[in-house]
Amino acid sequence: MRRREFITLLAGTAATWPLTTRAQQSDRLRRIGVMISLAENDPEAKLNATALREGLQQLGWIEGRNIRTDYRWGVSDPERARSAVKELVALSPDVVMPATTQMLAAVKEGAGSVPVVFVNISDPVGTGFVDKLARPGGNITGFTNFEYGMGGKWLQILEEIAPQVTRVGLITNPKNPNTALYERAIEASSSLRLLTLPVNNAGEIERAFDDFARESNSGLLVMPDPLTISHRELIITSAGRNRLPTAYPYRLFAASGGLFSYGTDRVDLYRRAASYVDRVLKGASPGELPIQQPTKFELVINLKTAKALGLSVPLQLLGRADEIIE
Repeated sequence: MRRREFITLLAGTAATWPLTTRAQQSDRLRRIGVMISLAENDPEAKLNATALREGLQQLGWIEGRNIRTDYRWGVSDPERARSAVKELVALSPDVVMPATTQMLAAVKEGAGSVPVVFVNISDPVGTGFVDKLARPGGNITGFTNFEYGMGGKWLQILEEIAPQVTRVGLITNPKNPNTALYERAIEASSSLRLLTLPVNNAGEIERAFDDFARESNSGLLVMPDPLTISHRELIITSAGRNRLPTAYPYRLFAASGGLFSYGTDRVDLYRRAASYVDRVLKGASPGELPIQQPTKFELVINLKTAKALGLSVPLQLLGRADEIIE
């Protein structure tokens, strides 16, 4: 072979290397590990998963073509979170998506340097997961749901709807590390008599409602937690049976018969999180992506439930509602 022909062949071959590499990179099936606190057959869980999938599709990530999503359902306690992380890490994911503070703690402990995009975390700075919201650092970023001061807003709306309430019980999960921080913020913002009602299972939920309802002028605030979401039908039924005006953090409670809810759109958070998954898969560092806080809160009032409880919702409050269920 002549020297000139050899040089030409070598140059042509070298020129194709980056193209070949890029093609291999773009064609590689990327993996996303998603942890959801609810059972797979829970309608809310399906809505969250669908929102994520649709958000990724809009950005060109098609399930089975260039991404594979590995779900772990029913991740509702620290032990299950740790086992779910171990299972997902064994699959070599490109991104992991936890959806509670307990999940994020398990991910930080067991997932090493795998990029993390979380959803529904209340205070990632205060709980020590990231350095700051604007530049989280490390391998973690994501989308928050509430600030602890939201508890004061829940009580304010409850007082508007049920002004006779002088005593409020907080339905909480004692295993949730955010519980104490929410309680502290609520106590600082309210003059009502507050009692914490820790529950761990369905039996404790029923007993807590029945015992608490024995005193008149009582109301309840259900704290945001996988436990309360999983048992939402029982909680709503118990509140109605005991005629307890109750405040809820998410629309799915009011849609299922709860008196009212005020909070973020959980489904929308999953849809928005797809944009960060996309950026990480394309090479962005999670630590350089600012943590996104909610920009919209929805007030949903169930008038049918209000009437059943003998409550007259003020017109001013109805005017502020994003949705009224009749």
